[in-house]
Amino acid sequence: MKVLKKMALAFTIVMFVTSCVAVGSNGNNGLPPGQVKKVTGAKSARNYAPGHNK
Repeated sequence: MKVLKKMALAFTIVMFVTSCVAVGSNGNNGLPPGQVKKVTGAKSARNYAPGHNK
């Protein structure tokens, strides 16, 4: 019974570790849209905001 509990614990830990998913980048190198606007000199941060499709 102890072996079964250890195996279940090990399986659970492995599942927690392998289920981590990295969030995709929006291409701004981790900077918020306003900071990218300042760096590029653009007039609007709209083009650097996530979800902007236009």
